[in-house]
Order: sequence, then structure tokens, then C-alpha cells
Amino acid sequence: MFLRGSKSVWPKIAGQRRFLHVKTVSTPNENALKFVSSDGELLQERGKPSVEIRNTDEKLIRHSPLAHRIFTQCPGVESLMVGDDFVTVNRDELVHWNQIKNGVIDVLTQYLASGQDALTPEFYSVHEGEVGYDVNVPKFEYTEDEQEISDMIEELIKTRIRPAIMDDGGDIQYRGYDPVTGTVYLKLQGACKSCSSSEVTLKHGIESMLKHYIEEVEEVVQILDPEEQVALKEFEKLEQKLADKSH
Repeated sequence: MFLRGSKSVWPKIAGQRRFLHVKTVSTPNENALKFVSSDGELLQERGKPSVEIRNTDEKLIRHSPLAHRIFTQCPGVESLMVGDDFVTVNRDELVHWNQIKNGVIDVLTQYLASGQDALTPEFYSVHEGEVGYDVNVPKFEYTEDEQEISDMIEELIKTRIRPAIMDDGGDIQYRGYDPVTGTVYLKLQGACKSCSSSEVTLKHGIESMLKHYIEEVEEVVQILDPEEQVALKEFEKLEQKLADKSH
């Protein structure tokens, strides 16, 4: 959430007008831009998980005035991710950034100036209910040694991997470690999620680092949203049809 206006953050001096600045930062994903506030924070507390909202997430949008305004005023925005001091916007690839960028900057500037909350107090509970239990990630019970390995993985992601990904307008969530297979389950968000190089980042970047420092790690698997799973299955079907026709 944006910090509410206060004397310590935004001094109210008679006759003084506060000029706010929102800058854009390119990401490895040409369909994603990172909008950074240099004057205030988007979330009330640093370190909270970034939240991703798609333009089809009606329940989440109802609990995010910021998302509602961006989706309403900036046609062509497919999703956004709210971080500590930035918002990453993913566009429809058929829409040019010139049609979106200024509108997003205007919305963010207005929110920073007003001190309004970007998310309602109920947002996180609604978000948790919407995300729900992921059937693709089993719940693990660890021995003391296995718990130590899981903690090491989570700490490495938090201190070495997550900051680099957030610099590129994305985020990453640790979803668990399978001690039997050595599989680490991760969830990519924001710019990294739909980037064409996300698989390279996952396998050659994240997986390589985890395997280097923690010998028990054998593989890293990305968790997909239900919509992404359906799209992937349809793509695999199309590939199979094309392969069958070529024979």
C-alpha cells in the first residue's frame, strides 16, 4: 500500500506543493515495464510479498483501488505487480507503450500525492483465498535435517536471488522443497513471469545457483497459474498436431 500522508513522510507546509516523481525502468521482458516511485512506497511495509493482479481478477481488483484505476484508465494493461516501491505493468503485446505509459504514471502520481491505500486492509486475506491450495505442490513434512535444507534454500532465494529478480521488475516466491526428489518449487511473478527468457533464468540462473550452494537440490520447477497451465496444454496439443502432420 502507499504510505498515508504524514508529517514525517510528506510534510504539510502552508503554500508548499509537493512534486512527485515516477520513473520507468525497462525489463528483460519487452511487454513489461517497471514504474518506480522515488518519493514514497507502494506497500505500507517493506518486505511484504509482492502481489500480482490480472485484469480478470475481479475480487482482487475490488480490493485494490490502484489496480481498478489502472485497468479502467489504461486499456491494454493485462496485469500488474505491486512491490515495495514499484509497480510492474504487463501489457497486451498488440498495444504500444505510448498508449499506456503516461496513463499509468498519472495514476501512480495521483495516489502518491493523495496518500490513498493501493490495497484495502482485506486484500491479503482475499488474495490468499483466491490463490488457494496449489494441487501441483504437495505439502511436505520435514525431518530436522530436511527443515534445515529448506531454510537454507529459502534464505538463499531471499538474499541472493530475489533482489536481482526484483531489479528486473519481477519477484519470486519459494513454495517448497521435496526432500525425496530434490525438487525446489518456485513461483515467478511480474516481468519475469511472461518473459521469453524465464526458462533460461529458472534453469541456468536460479537452478544453477541453488545446486552450487546446496548439494541436495536436483531440480527447480516453476509453478504456473491455472490459466497458464491451460495455455501450456493447448500449446502442447498444437505442437503435437503440427508434428503429426509433418510425418
